[in-house]
Amino acid sequence: MIIVQSPLRVSLGGGGTDLPSYYRNNEGFLLSAAIDKYIFVAVNKPFNKGINLKYSSFETVSEITQIKHPLIREALSLENLSTDQIEISSFADIPAGTGLGSSGSFTTALLKALYSYKKNHISQQALAELACHLEIEKLKEPVGKQDQYIAAIGGITSFAFHKDDSVTFAPLNISSETIQGLEDNLLLFFTGFSRSASSILADQHIKSENNNLDMLKNLHFTKDIGYKSKASIEDGNLELFGKLMHEHWEYKKNRSLGMSNKDIDDWYEIALKNGAIGGKLVGAGGGGFLMFMAENPSKLRKVMINIGLEEVRFKFDFEGTKVVLSS
Repeated sequence: MIIVQSPLRVSLGGGGTDLPSYYRNNEGFLLSAAIDKYIFVAVNKPFNKGINLKYSSFETVSEITQIKHPLIREALSLENLSTDQIEISSFADIPAGTGLGSSGSFTTALLKALYSYKKNHISQQALAELACHLEIEKLKEPVGKQDQYIAAIGGITSFAFHKDDSVTFAPLNISSETIQGLEDNLLLFFTGFSRSASSILADQHIKSENNNLDMLKNLHFTKDIGYKSKASIEDGNLELFGKLMHEHWEYKKNRSLGMSNKDIDDWYEIALKNGAIGGKLVGAGGGGFLMFMAENPSKLRKVMINIGLEEVRFKFDFEGTKVVLSS
């Protein structure tokens, strides 16, 4: 049996510039951080032939083409991963549709598990590239490359997305004191709304491909926020980073009518009055998690919990997608 864990993530600045519809013409840049909440994929060889899948649904089929789950079907369709005798199960610390990059984490965990099952090695970068290929090229999902890369690589990392589809990345040059400050003062609260990122990202994709000036201006600004956020974190200036998060959110809301709603806007305003420097919805928007940079985390935590939001505490993951059991 092989069990692989792949971390979820929080985006720290520049999110949205990793979509091909933007970076192929303008280059993209963002910061992302892997957290210690995981997607797990287990792969085992069953006693009898057949393909047995256990995720939010159950499937038992005899041929790969019969698989309903698109990512599993495409992964097993790869020549070096194809098999007619396998059991695949998945489970997660946090459910999908909450803005923490679960699809990219699932895909990297699945591919890593299948490679390990076949006793083959795949590097972190190759894993991220293959996961992007399946989601973006094969399945035509209107998603970016952030989630697959940060899941595969881990850490607090900056990514540059180039016009030729290549990606370069590097860990941020930050002190252990700054890492501790981020872990202590970045607070995540679940809004209670789950959503599919596809519809929001599809709107951005179409507008970017059509050179919509308002969308491109918004994303150019967002990319600049990404560079400024990197500098503020590396300088240890977390107050400035929190203010940049607020500025980022104000622009992000303008990308789509579905980006926010009255409840989210109200909760955000309450947070600003009770210990938050700035914040934003994590992920494409529309629901999921509100993340705040707090100057008074105790006060903010108490107020947000009292109005009914659930906090998820986290630390950063610096290992990325990895095998946790091989037997």
